[in-house]
Amino acid sequence: MVFLDSIEQLLAHIKNVEEDTMSLSKDSLLKLSSFLERNSIEIDDDVAQALQYQDIISQQLSASIEAIEAIQKSIHQFKFAYKEDESIALESMSLLQKKLGNILERAKDNRRAFSGNIDHNSDDEIEFF
Repeated sequence: MVFLDSIEQLLAHIKNVEEDTMSLSKDSLLKLSSFLERNSIEIDDDVAQALQYQDIISQQLSASIEAIEAIQKSIHQFKFAYKEDESIALESMSLLQKKLGNILERAKDNRRAFSGNIDHNSDDEIEFF
């Protein structure tokens, strides 16, 4: 899971950078608007378009952040499910190993019993693995 951890860290970094960029863009827009208002400057079509671009940039960054959050959520869910499945698999393997160990011990006991008690007249039944 180290690979997914690295991806999560990279996505978190990108998300932080985009959030910082959105914040700077918003501050820039507020300062520009404040400057225009303080100085009673009317904006022309080019400035209006530039202000719209600022808004579009913020919207795109917000959409990217939402996509990153969705990916992070999916990775987290996968890792959680994998841990749950992995623990179930490990538990099953442990139980299987215990059962196989018991079978092996019974087989060894049967072999020891057979090798030390060769008696053709005995009614004891001999079991083999």
